[in-house]
Amino acid sequence: MEDFYITTAIPYVNARPHIGFALECVQADVIARHRRISGERVYLTTGTDENSLKNVIAAEKAGMKTKDFCAANSALFRELADRIGLSYDAFIETASDPDHRKVAETLWRACSKSGDIYMKKYSGLYCVGCELFYKESELVGGLCPEHRTKPEIVEEENYFFRLSKYGGRLLEALDKEITIIPDSRKSEITNFIKEGLEDFSISRSIKRSRGWGIPVPGDSSQTIYVWFDALGAYLSGAGLPSDMKKFNSLWPADMHVIGKGVVRFHAIYWPAMLMSAGIPLPKSIFIHGYVTVNGQKMSKSIGNVVDPVQMLEKYGMDPVRYYLTRSISTFQDGDFSEKAVKEATNSELVGNLGNFVNRTLTFISSVMGGSVDEQDLGEGKLLLDEVYKIVDEVERLMRQGQLNAAILRIMEISSLGNRYFQDNEPWKLAKEDAAAAKEVLFVCANLCRILGILIYPYMPETSNRILKYIGEEPTRLSGAKSLKKHFEIAAPNILFRKIE
Repeated sequence: MEDFYITTAIPYVNARPHIGFALECVQADVIARHRRISGERVYLTTGTDENSLKNVIAAEKAGMKTKDFCAANSALFRELADRIGLSYDAFIETASDPDHRKVAETLWRACSKSGDIYMKKYSGLYCVGCELFYKESELVGGLCPEHRTKPEIVEEENYFFRLSKYGGRLLEALDKEITIIPDSRKSEITNFIKEGLEDFSISRSIKRSRGWGIPVPGDSSQTIYVWFDALGAYLSGAGLPSDMKKFNSLWPADMHVIGKGVVRFHAIYWPAMLMSAGIPLPKSIFIHGYVTVNGQKMSKSIGNVVDPVQMLEKYGMDPVRYYLTRSISTFQDGDFSEKAVKEATNSELVGNLGNFVNRTLTFISSVMGGSVDEQDLGEGKLLLDEVYKIVDEVERLMRQGQLNAAILRIMEISSLGNRYFQDNEPWKLAKEDAAAAKEVLFVCANLCRILGILIYPYMPETSNRILKYIGEEPTRLSGAKSLKKHFEIAAPNILFRKIE
């Protein structure tokens, strides 16, 4: 078995999670589950970013101690991960995980030993929302391009990392070691590097950080900058430093799944830090867009946030997972609409997938005595050959990260199945030509099985129900291109109910 190590970003806990992070959870989980049924041993890390000034400010506004505030909100992110079906193996909370603190300190010392950390006085334009200094040329109308807020002028003496030293090596790594997914994002990263990299501040004074964060090794008057700290969660999540056997089998990470707003940190800062520390670089960075509402970026500060837990409570895990992967482009911004969730559920899950599986299995259970055996195939072979081509295309799309294109192709199988069932009218054949009826139902039962396998990464609960109804345990992806010869069908319950 090959190991596949995948991570989500770790979001700030200054507010409740919004559906933008739910999208990232689902995308990472679809990739992880697909890799698992492909025969790989997958390890998935997620968590929360707690050592941030914006968390401190939010805690003060809430009248809470920062530690208690972060713990309470971190629990909400863990609840979302669980309720949306994120199959994680490690959940790192950066303020309370002892291994993570050791990793941040170890990374600092390693970069310092390489001569890449030094102290200087500086003045700069700082966005607390991004936890990032901006050049004046990067602002839009004098405002942060992400949060549309005016950065504050910060004057301080802090430690800096020699990012300027790594421009050439980063360009080489982006050509030979790190795959950017989609490839279209690579040019913006390389252009940023070619414009010239500046060293960046990697610590904050105790005064400005309000005493919150991991102290700089050997200098208790400073705390480690949140991004220099947070990115280490990918290392601690893989087992560093307490389980070196696990770490050595998992690292370098195979894929970081992130939003486009944190590309600079992951594709430039992070690899440079790893180079300095002598740690292998991640193999790929998967970059998704934003979830928007009426074309506007979803943001806690703007106030147009959709609560994913409420959506899960109203519509269920699999319909929400389906909508996020089917209706929102994998790599571009996508608009969220509760009305569209209902429409996708009713027309596609109820009317297409659910209709085909339920009518097939109910007919076999009630009319055919609950079983169907292998048959000599006539016209059905042509349909199966077409479906097998779709299975191959789904695999290709999944490997490219085209998650929404892949689920659309999967749903075409149930459309083909519905048409085949309707055109051949097994309810009539059962009375007139038993052999022909059995052929139709044998083909349809196998299509249900193929669908049960292929939808597993997207809708694991529905997949498990379908496979249970046909008497099959969860299986490998390779099983989607083989025929099951005998079916014992249990009377199915309705897979999806119409939303009024």
